[in-house]
Amino acid sequence: MDQRDSEDLAIGHRRRQAMVEIALIFIIFSIQGAWPVPDVNEPYYLGKAIHFWNPDWIPHDFFLDSSDTHQVFYFSFGWLALWLSPTVLAWVGRLTTWGLLAWAWRRLSWTLVPRRWLSVVTAAVLVCLWETCSMAGEWVVGGVEAKGFAYVFVLLGMEAVVRERWNRAWLLFGGAALFHVLVGGWAVVAGGVAWWLSGPQRPKLRSMWPALLGGGLLSLPGLIPAIGLTWGVDPAIVRQADIIYVYQRLAHHLVFSSFPRVQLERFGVLLVVWLVLCRLAPRNGPTGRLQGFVAGTIAIASVGMAINLLMLVDPARAAGLLRFYWFRLVDVAIPIGVALLGVWWIGAQLGKRPLLGKGLLAVVSVVVVFQVGSLGVTRLSPSVPRTIRPQDYDAWCDVCKWIAESPEIPSDARFLTPRLNHTFQWYTGRSEVASWKNIPQDANSIVEWWDRLDGMYGTGSCNPEERWRCSLTRLEPEQIMALGKRYDAGYLLTSTYPPLGLKMLYHNYLYAVYRLEPDDAQ
Repeated sequence: MDQRDSEDLAIGHRRRQAMVEIALIFIIFSIQGAWPVPDVNEPYYLGKAIHFWNPDWIPHDFFLDSSDTHQVFYFSFGWLALWLSPTVLAWVGRLTTWGLLAWAWRRLSWTLVPRRWLSVVTAAVLVCLWETCSMAGEWVVGGVEAKGFAYVFVLLGMEAVVRERWNRAWLLFGGAALFHVLVGGWAVVAGGVAWWLSGPQRPKLRSMWPALLGGGLLSLPGLIPAIGLTWGVDPAIVRQADIIYVYQRLAHHLVFSSFPRVQLERFGVLLVVWLVLCRLAPRNGPTGRLQGFVAGTIAIASVGMAINLLMLVDPARAAGLLRFYWFRLVDVAIPIGVALLGVWWIGAQLGKRPLLGKGLLAVVSVVVVFQVGSLGVTRLSPSVPRTIRPQDYDAWCDVCKWIAESPEIPSDARFLTPRLNHTFQWYTGRSEVASWKNIPQDANSIVEWWDRLDGMYGTGSCNPEERWRCSLTRLEPEQIMALGKRYDAGYLLTSTYPPLGLKMLYHNYLYAVYRLEPDDAQ
C-alpha cells in the first residue's frame, strides 16, 4: 500500500468517525427534545408558518393574521405544510434542526477538544446543563421554531471565533439573525467582545468590514420585519405594548427580578464553575477566544440586570429595553462554555496525569449517562404533550376532534376558547378570538390581544391571583352572547359544568360546545 492509499484510508476513517459521532450527538439531542407533538411553542410558530403559505388554513384569525416577524423561517420551512400534516411537519422540522445542531456542535467541540468521542461527551454534558441550569428559560434543542435554525449558525460562528476566522464568524452570525434577529444580533455583540479581548494579535477592524457588511446585509430579512413591529405606531401604544409584553406576559424570560429563585441559584453555581474553569484554562488561543465570547454574553446579561433596576424609577422605559431578551444568550453560552472547558481540562489531565484524567472522565460519563437516560424516560414515556394537562388530554382531544370533523362547524368559524389553551387551532383548524399563549408581536396587535383577553376573562381585580376568571361559565348567557357579537365569534368552547342557557352542540365529561346565535339561545 503506497502513501496515497494510506492517506485515503485515514481520511475515510476520520469521516466515518465524524459521522458516527454526529449520529450519537443527534441521538442525545433527540432525547433532549423528543416531547410528544405538539410541544409548547410548535402550535405558535408552525401555525404561523402554515398560515403564511396557506391563508385559507384558519382564515381571518386575529393572531395568525398579525405581523410575521420570522418570515425567513416561515418562507423557507412552511411550504412543506402544503403536503404534510402539522404533526408530520413538526417531526420533519425537529429531525432537521437536531441533525444540523449535532453537526454544528461536533465541529465546535472538535475545535477545542480534538479527541475521538469526546464531542459526544461534551454534547451529553451540554444537554444536562441546559436542562437543569437555565436562568431565563432559554432552550436550544426542542420543538420547531426559528431560533433552532438560528442557533445552528451561532454554533458555527462560535467555531469560527475559536479558530480566529473572524470574517466567517460575522457572516455566520448574520445568518443567525436572518432566522432570528435577537439570537443573531446578540451573537454579534458577544463575538465583538471576544474579538476585543483577543489582544493585539486580533485583525484590524477595517480588514473585516466587508464581512461585517455582508453579515449585516444577510440579517436584513430578519431585521426589517422586527423594525416594522413599532414603525409608525403611536408612542403611547408602543409603551403600552411593551408593558404588556414584558411585565404581564413574558416576565419569566425578560425580567431578572421575576426569575424563580431556584433557577437563579442553579445558574449561579454554574457561573462559579465557569469562572473556576477560566482560571484553569489559558487566556489566549482557542480557549481564550471561547472565554471571550462567553464573557460577551455575561456582559449583555449584566446590562439587562442594570435595566431591571430602571424599573424602580421608569418602568415604561425599562420595559421598552427589557423586551430585547438580554438574558437569552447567556443561558445558552455558559453551559456551552462549561461543557467545552470542563471536558477540555479533563482531556488535558489525560495527557499529564492519565489516572486522574481517566477517573474524572469515568465519573462524568456515568453522571451524564444517568441524566440523559432520565431525560429519555421523561421525554419518551408520556403520550400527552406538555401543552395539555394530562387529566384533560382525552377530553380535550375528543372535543377538538368533534369540532374539526363536525359538518355543523364551518371552516371559517370563530370560537371563544379557554384562556390557557395552547392547541385549539392545532387540533381543530378553526379560528379563536384570543388565547394566552398566542401573543402577537407588533405593538398594535399586542394591545388588541390584551384587550380581547381582558374583555373575555378579566375580572377587574388588582390582585394578580384574582386577575382572571377561570371559565366563561362564570358569566351569564347574555354576557357571553355579547362577547360573541363583539368579537364576531359564533361558537363557544368551555367547561361542561355548570351548563349554560345556550344551545349545546356537543359535550363530554369536561368540555362543551355551544352556538352563540341569538335564535339558538334557550
